Amino acid sequence: MAYLSDIEIAQRCEMKPIGEIARRAGIDEKYVEPYGRYKAKIDPALIRDRAGQKGGKLVLVTAMTPTPAGEGKTTTTIGLADGLSRIGKRVTVALREPSLGPVFGVKGGAAGGGYAQVVPMEDINLHFTGDFHAIGAANNLLAAMLDNHIQQGNQLGIDVKKITWKRCVDMNDRQLRFVVDGLGGRANGTPREDGFDITVASEIMAVFCLASDLKDLRQRLGRIIVGYTFDDRPVTADDLKATGAMTALLKDALKPNLVQTLEGTPAFVHGGPFANIAHGCNSVMATRMAMAMGEYTVTEAGFGADLGAEKFLDIKCRMAGLKPDAVVVVGTVRALKMHGGLDKKSLGKENLEALEQGIPNLLRHVRNIREVYRLPCVVAINRFPTDTDAEIDMIIRRCRELGVNTVLSTVWAEGGKGGEALAREVVRLCEEEKGDFTFSYGLEMGIEEKLDAVVRKIYGGKGVQLTPAAKKQAERLTALGFGGMPVCVAKTQYSFSDDPGLLGAPEGFTVTVRNLKVSAGAGFIVALTGEIMTMPGLPKSPAAERIDVDEHGVISGLF
Repeated sequence: MAYLSDIEIAQRCEMKPIGEIARRAGIDEKYVEPYGRYKAKIDPALIRDRAGQKGGKLVLVTAMTPTPAGEGKTTTTIGLADGLSRIGKRVTVALREPSLGPVFGVKGGAAGGGYAQVVPMEDINLHFTGDFHAIGAANNLLAAMLDNHIQQGNQLGIDVKKITWKRCVDMNDRQLRFVVDGLGGRANGTPREDGFDITVASEIMAVFCLASDLKDLRQRLGRIIVGYTFDDRPVTADDLKATGAMTALLKDALKPNLVQTLEGTPAFVHGGPFANIAHGCNSVMATRMAMAMGEYTVTEAGFGADLGAEKFLDIKCRMAGLKPDAVVVVGTVRALKMHGGLDKKSLGKENLEALEQGIPNLLRHVRNIREVYRLPCVVAINRFPTDTDAEIDMIIRRCRELGVNTVLSTVWAEGGKGGEALAREVVRLCEEEKGDFTFSYGLEMGIEEKLDAVVRKIYGGKGVQLTPAAKKQAERLTALGFGGMPVCVAKTQYSFSDDPGLLGAPEGFTVTVRNLKVSAGAGFIVALTGEIMTMPGLPKSPAAERIDVDEHGVISGLF
């Protein structure tokens, strides 16, 4: 049987005009700014005008540690939302925007898959409404004004060896990780070592996604630290008088985007920081807007629960005052068997021994949600045709031992119909099990203490180790008054540890933090571990090689 590709399924969808989707969400047309027939920006005044009304339930979809076998977290998020709609709930979905880096690299797009997608799929995965371009422009304007200030006399006394701000581009381009610029003589700038981040790793993206409104965005932008003076004083965007112009570039981008699922469920797709580099959640404004318009809002956080969910709960929820009503942890038999030691070519046959070795990975994520964060939880298993009843039964039994139900999901093949059982369990959790939400660490703890708490409580390691340079940075950041911020760990997505080769649920490991930097605008401390890089590279055979457009303008090869 020949299966349609994701883009072929999306292109066969008869989308509804965006005004109809807005009406389905209960959004008055005065708030709707159409971008063509099937996309719109929604005026943030909607959030303010509905401030006194009770918001809907918030459901977080997260996952086990990812593998090349795939887990389907975004697909499950969309299918669950459609499933909730099918059982009679008024529902909205809030998602991140895809980055062009993975779209043209190896991971692919981030609009779901199969019959659980948001559309128009090509637009969302490519330029969409231009938000990422605006973020990149604001980032690079600040970089240009920084170097121009140095060129024009350097009144602030900025030490070019202590500049921390980088330019960015939304593309995987390893060639730009380390560059020397300002060459060509005095008229062309000050020669210095520089580099690029991918746009989704820019602090502007984090600021954008954590801002509560335009005023808050401007204040956060102004606090961004770009470097230090010769006498070690931080230099901010406000010091460079760049804040107003940066805000002007982001004014329209800050308005959340409205699109639809294949089944017509309203979807707010806005912002998109990476979860292994940044905090991995869609914008606070989009989440609040979605909650204001639905009985249930389904959202997702990037990669496994040790990254996306931890940052969603410890950073986003803390800053925005959000509290999830239920959490879905997504997994697959195939991925669990990979964590049990099988290679990708051997996943099609029943192997209970490998599953037994790999299942602790899923159970640790579930235990964290239940015992550390104290939230109601359900496990969603994306069922593949090769999964056997014995394998499924093992997962159900082991999760039941933790007091958590397991539901099979077939949303990739069946859309919302395949998510109805999961939807009913989510509703039950929200109505019958009241969580006692707590964070994994307190803000009163020191920087190293917070990192140690995350490693011990969430990763299952024995502690954190800071390099001598990182220890000095921690002391310096504390002295500057930033010690009370949350921590955002930049770590491999492929393991609980900082070693991508340690699969399953390893124990006894130490996570080494090699660098600490403050994202003063976003409001957190970034801890860099392992070989994590803020500018990815393309693989040997990038997805871009297989993307094309025919004479009618129809795109192929996106996935």
